[in-house]
Amino acid sequence: QVQLVESGGDSVQAGGSLTLSCTVSGYTQATRCMAWFRQAPGKEREGVAAIHNADNIGYYADSMKGRVAISQDNAKNIVYLQMNSLKPEDTGMYRCAAGPSTYCRGNVWTSWPQSIGNWGQGTQVNVSS
Repeated sequence: QVQLVESGGDSVQAGGSLTLSCTVSGYTQATRCMAWFRQAPGKEREGVAAIHNADNIGYYADSMKGRVAISQDNAKNIVYLQMNSLKPEDTGMYRCAAGPSTYCRGNVWTSWPQSIGNWGQGTQVNVSS
């Protein structure tokens, strides 16, 4: 049974930093795409970043590009999302997803449907001004 568990969400002031973690267990595919998505109340879910487990190439959405870095520790099956210079508009529920490696290319991952792959429950990030 695949499980994704996010952690690291917190309440911070604008300009602050957070590192989110996504711990993956039970995933049997040798290659996978891992991605972070976020959703603010009343808004659509949007992609933040993605990474292929085999090549460490990161993909970033424009909304947080330059302020966010995705990385992974394959030995521990953890994917990290380092977020800097946080803004109030970054507030939302951040969820990670694991799925087919084919999603990790170009902007394909940003259209990743929730019916594909495995998703965590999320961790809440609140940024105050």
